[in-house]
Amino acid sequence: MNWTPWLPLRAMSGWTRRDLNGDLIAGVTLAAIAIPEQMATARLGGFAPEIGFFAFVAGSVAFALFGANRHLSAGADSTITPLFAGSLALLATAGSPHYLALAAMLALMVGLIVILNGVFRLGWVADLLSVPVTTGFLAGIAIHIIVSQLPGLLGLPSESGESVRRIGEIAGNLHLANPWSLTLGLGVFAIVFCSERISARVPGALIGMVLATLAVAIFGLKDRGVEVLGALPNGVPQPGPPLAGLDDVQALVPLALLIAIVVMVQTAATSRSFAPQGDAPDVNRDFVGVGAGSIAASLFGAFAVNASPPRTAIVSQSGGRSQLSSLIAAAIVLLLGAFGGGLLADVPQAALAGVLMFVAQHILRWKVFADVYRQAPVEFALILITMAAIVVLPIETGVAVGIGLSLLHGTWSATRTQVLELEQVPGTSVWWPPGEPSAGEQLPGVLVAAFQAPLSFVNADRFKRGLFDLVDARNDTVKLVVLEASNIVEIDYTAAQALIDTVHHCREAGAVFAVARLESLRAQAALARFGIADLVGPQRIFHSVDAAIRTLGLDQRPQQQDKAK
Repeated sequence: MNWTPWLPLRAMSGWTRRDLNGDLIAGVTLAAIAIPEQMATARLGGFAPEIGFFAFVAGSVAFALFGANRHLSAGADSTITPLFAGSLALLATAGSPHYLALAAMLALMVGLIVILNGVFRLGWVADLLSVPVTTGFLAGIAIHIIVSQLPGLLGLPSESGESVRRIGEIAGNLHLANPWSLTLGLGVFAIVFCSERISARVPGALIGMVLATLAVAIFGLKDRGVEVLGALPNGVPQPGPPLAGLDDVQALVPLALLIAIVVMVQTAATSRSFAPQGDAPDVNRDFVGVGAGSIAASLFGAFAVNASPPRTAIVSQSGGRSQLSSLIAAAIVLLLGAFGGGLLADVPQAALAGVLMFVAQHILRWKVFADVYRQAPVEFALILITMAAIVVLPIETGVAVGIGLSLLHGTWSATRTQVLELEQVPGTSVWWPPGEPSAGEQLPGVLVAAFQAPLSFVNADRFKRGLFDLVDARNDTVKLVVLEASNIVEIDYTAAQALIDTVHHCREAGAVFAVARLESLRAQAALARFGIADLVGPQRIFHSVDAAIRTLGLDQRPQQQDKAK
């Protein structure tokens, strides 16, 4: 086995001193974006703000060591934090030592699952969620974030429980809202929103947080009911394994699997979207990097981390050339967490709520909503159902519903595939599905059929019945049946039996059965493994439909072919 692709610091390969300037600028920019975001995300999960710093440092350093993508930024993420925060709150009181231990153990479990998927090259797991289901999932998460941050934005006591009940309680307490908190929160939201419109590299969240903090100090807003963070403890936590029991581990297994799937989906999307020019994305290696980040975070008492598309875009757009930019950002954040806790004492809670409100609207994919509604109404229903499941049901149940819907939709799409009778395009050797603008031709005694999907247990019977019907409809006039198999990339056991039945049925109808354009190596191996290649005969497997027709001719009978064997 070649171990070279798995050596550490792959994302730093080829780095030269000429890259230092770009990495330095990108690192400082990333830190400016990450500081308020990581604090806000930690608060979203019920953790002290400094825990977000340590999650970012752990994710950044681990990914730089073990990941492959030169730009990807790993750290605390607002997509997965509501997922595990809501579930952990059912097992322990938010912020309690037991809660923190569960979060650290969950991070360890998620990290191990993600790493194993990378090591065993199971990147296909990241494709379990379709785009509509992912869009609905993110929309539901956005609603959770908004609902959870409304009390902080309005200066109201924090609420807990199901989202629908929390919305009702917030609505009932609107008359108690603190106008100063609301002004600060909306002001920060506006600054972040406008900054992004100017340039993604403008640290709008940091600017807004600094201005809001100055406003609290200058105008004495603490005396007007505005809640602030208070001084954060300086120092770095001592590393150690999560202190959770076996019962806790068993209770966390389903949640760990769900979080791991979401992490892999987002990591794969980020890795593919921000692969530097000339570099092929290595999703499996990036799984290892992000998974190692969660394990490192767990050892420092933090929570699971994830790849961040917005922060990764910042690194790319700021001229980052390698993971050195993430290491520089991690060093700045670590220094702030270790020595600068007092600087954050007057940061208003409403400012962090404003940052998260911006994050929430940012992950709502409005354009995808509109495109799917216009182009695929059935799949738009998937968006709405997934979103509703995430909001109304326990959040981990909602995620499971989304994954199940995605798999069912994929299965349903495969079962809808029909056997098509192809026609020859006039004047060519091309065989094409029937339709306008140019009508095709059929050769007397020849049936060319295609099945435009992998052959599996979900569509095997539809394939068999469809081909039976086409043969039977010719009333014994078909002398040659050619299966155009260019789209059949896989054949499982159930489908193989259906294909064998089809071969026998064609012979009973007096027709020769041939296969053309079976290009998939996996399908070719299946044909040999299930004995279909021998049943059909190697001399009846062709590279093109035209070659099958020319070679077999129209006057040959199955008996003649069998004697030729």
